[in-house]
Amino acid sequence: MKLIRHQLAALTLALFIFSCKENEKQPVVKNERPKDSILNVTPDNVINPYAPVDVSPMDMSYYPVDYPKLKMANNSIPPPVVRVVYSRPHLQGRHLFTQVLKYGDTWRLGANESTEIQLYRDVMIQGKNIKAGRYILYCIPEADKWTIVFNSNTDSWGLKQDSTKDVQRFVILSTHDHGGPSLEYFTIVFEKTATGADMIMAWGDILAKLPFQF
Repeated sequence: MKLIRHQLAALTLALFIFSCKENEKQPVVKNERPKDSILNVTPDNVINPYAPVDVSPMDMSYYPVDYPKLKMANNSIPPPVVRVVYSRPHLQGRHLFTQVLKYGDTWRLGANESTEIQLYRDVMIQGKNIKAGRYILYCIPEADKWTIVFNSNTDSWGLKQDSTKDVQRFVILSTHDHGGPSLEYFTIVFEKTATGADMIMAWGDILAKLPFQF
């Protein structure tokens, strides 16, 4: 009987030690996330002494869409009409117009540096002629409309806009239901129309379009 008790005690101790070792092998999951999508953060598994990895990646959109790929296939095609360079903030579980943006406040139409648009030719927007060149864009969102501003203060950080350098302003309608799933990342793309192209701006369940004619 004593032998059986000793054997059971030894078995119990062995199971306890095995369980502790298995628990030590389990990875530690971090539930923390950046509070602000425009901050620079360096993930734990990335070591880069030169530049931190930005949580809001920089991207660019062309019209014609995927112009660099088209040029690679045919180097003789004409220049593009327009290109937008912007950083893409994301929601990270936040509500767009209560925790990220505010109605009536100016917004850089992206993150980090000012969003830049380059026109390779003159275009018409809402009957106004916009000359070819580089501009920055910013936005003043409201509940059912956005004001999109072309500004000449290029190569600037996006938090403070110099309205004395505004070139043109355009008021466009916005919708709270773009017919698809909520977009985690802010997105700018161009879509062909009968008279040119629309610059589509979408984030969360919000969508707005700025029409270009050329």
